[in-house]
Amino acid sequence: MRQLTCFLSVAIFCMFSTSAFAKSVEERLNALENTLKSQAKTIEEQQKVIDSLKEEIAKQKSQEPLQKSPEPQQASQEPAQPIEEPQQKAQEESSLSAKVSGFFGGSVLSNPNISLVLDTYYNASTLKNNDLQNRGISGYTTQGLDQRNGFNLREAEFFIFAPVDPYFNLYANIPITTNGISIEEAYAVTTSLPEGFQVKGGRFKSNFSRLDAQHPHAWDFFDIALPYRAFLGNEGLGGENGVQLTWLPSLPVYTLLGAEVLQGENDLLFGQDARSGPHAFTFFAKSSFETSDNSTFYFGPSVLFGTTKNTNIAPGSEVDASSALYGMEAVWKWKPSRDEGLTLQSEYLLLDQNGSITSLGTLNPNSLQRRQDGFYLQGIYQLGRWRFGARYDMLALFADTFKQAGVQQQPSGSTPWRATGAIEFNPSEFTRIRLQYNHDASSRFGSNNDQAILQFLFGIGAHAAHNF
Repeated sequence: MRQLTCFLSVAIFCMFSTSAFAKSVEERLNALENTLKSQAKTIEEQQKVIDSLKEEIAKQKSQEPLQKSPEPQQASQEPAQPIEEPQQKAQEESSLSAKVSGFFGGSVLSNPNISLVLDTYYNASTLKNNDLQNRGISGYTTQGLDQRNGFNLREAEFFIFAPVDPYFNLYANIPITTNGISIEEAYAVTTSLPEGFQVKGGRFKSNFSRLDAQHPHAWDFFDIALPYRAFLGNEGLGGENGVQLTWLPSLPVYTLLGAEVLQGENDLLFGQDARSGPHAFTFFAKSSFETSDNSTFYFGPSVLFGTTKNTNIAPGSEVDASSALYGMEAVWKWKPSRDEGLTLQSEYLLLDQNGSITSLGTLNPNSLQRRQDGFYLQGIYQLGRWRFGARYDMLALFADTFKQAGVQQQPSGSTPWRATGAIEFNPSEFTRIRLQYNHDASSRFGSNNDQAILQFLFGIGAHAAHNF
């Protein structure tokens, strides 16, 4: 009886095990069939995308028989950035999408990237409009401030970019102001030269120094630093006609070497009448390295030199001289996360100018010797959508020589300086609202300028990422 019971138990166990095993196999088969159906559907959808792209390429070739698809661009000659600006990733993704479909469904060759940046502000100053427009810096510049109290439109800037072919890219910046339309930049850049070389030609902003290479809407403050205003003008060197050669050698750390030949149109440092041909030249070197996993240090010396002939340095006088402006820039960026960062930036400029100065209406020139310098130091702290900034700039740090016929002209004990504070709110990567306060004691004579500026920046379109 016990043996019969055991036999029945084993039989019942085998029956249930066989049933369970059959059910398990059936479930696995069903799962595999569902997986195959899903994969087949995915492959079918991907094949449709591939066929669509092939049709687009064939259509493009038939419509543009002389143009080839752009080859990969030469490596960018800006430092590799372990610290990305918040908008850079979105811009790169947008650029990748444009390479496939363009703005309106065509190729990027027939639909270039176009953007518009609107720069408008409200100015409130303790000085009247006439005083602002005539507020020069004695011994440095007679040019006043391009500012008026009340509502102002600084510029609306069009930016256009597209690859021309596998060998060149084309860029243009066209600012529109209340005074009219001008071409600040319009230049072509090579994309396929070997060994890290690149050539730029046309009208462009010089890489002589950090702020010179930036457009006003990319500055961390509303206005340019005092040394630039004293030696180059309210917007720095500005757009210059010429050619630039840069070399990015294969080194363990980022290093960029460059030289420029420029027409020399800047009114304050050179002047269009200085010489008929090119009469301004630059040499510069830029380098960067990581100081930690979250920070990068960028620095480099530069020199800008040429022939000067203008009437913007001393009242009622014309200067004819040779000029050299030496610069040193340094930037440290710390970016532990997308929502937090700190940038410290400084530049030092030294002007060495020798020649003659002639009072207008006379024929007897006097010798001119200038050796003047200046610097600025600024910091920007980002927290989420907010940025907080402070800047101190000063002239005559180590040198303040301005001699006519061997006689010093600069008054003693009067050092031009300015202190600035700013707070910004960035609702998105396309909008910036900035409130800035200046205490400006740069005038050697007259009153200080205390001013508050409320600035609004709006951008639309595909704008290229700004440099490091």
